[in-house]
Amino acid sequence: MPISTVYPKVPLREVLTQVARPIRVEAGDSYRSLGVMWYAKGLFIKDPRKGSEIKAARLFLVEDGDFIYNRLFAWKGSFAVAGPEHIGCVVSGEFPIFRINPKKLSLMYLMAFFSSPWLWEMIAGQSSGTAEVSRLRLKEEVFLRLTIPLPSLQDQERIVKLLDEANELKKLRDQTNQRADALIPKLFHDRFGDPTTNREGWPVVTLGEVGGSGQYGLNSAAMTEGNGVRFIRITDIDEFGTLGRCGPAFVPANTPDLDQYELEEGDVLIARTGATAGKAYIHKTLDERSVFAGYLIRFKIDHARALPTYVLSFLQSAAYWTQLNNLKRGAAQPNVNAKQLASLNFLLPPLSLQREFAVRVGEIREMRTQQVASSKHLDDLFRSMLHRAFNGEL
Repeated sequence: MPISTVYPKVPLREVLTQVARPIRVEAGDSYRSLGVMWYAKGLFIKDPRKGSEIKAARLFLVEDGDFIYNRLFAWKGSFAVAGPEHIGCVVSGEFPIFRINPKKLSLMYLMAFFSSPWLWEMIAGQSSGTAEVSRLRLKEEVFLRLTIPLPSLQDQERIVKLLDEANELKKLRDQTNQRADALIPKLFHDRFGDPTTNREGWPVVTLGEVGGSGQYGLNSAAMTEGNGVRFIRITDIDEFGTLGRCGPAFVPANTPDLDQYELEEGDVLIARTGATAGKAYIHKTLDERSVFAGYLIRFKIDHARALPTYVLSFLQSAAYWTQLNNLKRGAAQPNVNAKQLASLNFLLPPLSLQREFAVRVGEIREMRTQQVASSKHLDDLFRSMLHRAFNGEL
C-alpha cells in the first residue's frame, strides 16, 4: 500500500440508516435503560426502572450491532456500539440509533472514527442549543451530514487491527497504573495495620488534637485568566490527593485579608460539601503564593507528631471514610463541618515508622509520575495514529 492514500469522504447518510423500534411504556413493566459513556468508552446498563417512574410515553429497543450516540453529549465523544448483552435494553429519544451498510462500512471502523478527539471538537462546533456548552445537541440531520473517510472494507479491517493493537498497549499501561495506585494503601495497611481494629495498639487521638480546630477557606470568585494569587478549589484535587484535575485559578492579589488564607507546606485541606465531602489534599509548596477556597477546611498539622504523607494516607483509608460517612448520614446534601472533622479518630504510630513509610511512599509516587508521563506519551501516539489512519497514512 502507498505511504499515503487519499480515501474518498462520504456523508454518513450514505453508509448509515437511522432506525427506530418504539415501544409503549407501561406503568407495571420494568425497563433496562442504556447510557452512553463519554470519550467513546461504551454503553452501560442502568438499574431497572418501573414504567410508572419514567416520564416518557415511549422508549426504543436496542439490538446487537446498533450504533448509538447521545445527542446532548456527542461533543464529549458519547458514541458506542451495542453488543449481545444489550439486546432488549432501551434508550430514550435522546439516543438516536443507526445501522450500518455492511457492504460499505465496518462497524468497528466507524467506532474507531468516532473515538477521535479532534472529531469531538469539530462536533462541538456543529452542535446547537443554548449558550451553555453543556446543553449542545447534535441533531440527526447534522450528524448524517458528517463525512467519513471510506477506504475498502479490507483496508478498514487492517486499520482497525492496527488501532486495536495500539489500544491493547494502552490497556496494559492502565492496568500497571492501577496496580501502582493500590501500592500505597497496601503499604499503609502493612506498616500500621487496620485502623478499624488497631491491633497494634497505637495511641488514638482526634484530628483536632494534631491539626487544630479547622479553618474555613476564602469565599471569593475564581479567575481562570490573568494574574493573581493561586486559588486552590475542591475541583482542583484529584482522587490521589494531588492537584491537577483543572487548570489553575486565581484571586486578585489585593483581596482583603488574603494573608490569613495563605497555605504552607504540609497543610491539610478537606472538602466539606457535596459529593466530594471528605476528599483530602496535603499542600506542597508551589512556585507561587497559594490560598484556599471556602468549600475547603484547613487543618495545620503538628509535624512533630504526624507527617503529612502519613496523614494523607490515613485520610484516604477505609477507616476514615467509615467515620466520615456516619457523620454525613441522613443529610440530603452531604456536608461536614470543621467541628465534626476535628472530632474524627486518628491513629498516631511512632514518628520513626511514619518516616519510613514516607520514604517508601515517595519512591512509589516517583514511579507513578514516570507512569503518568508514559501514559501521556502512549495517548499522544494513539491520537496520532487515529489522525494518520483516517488520512490514509497507515
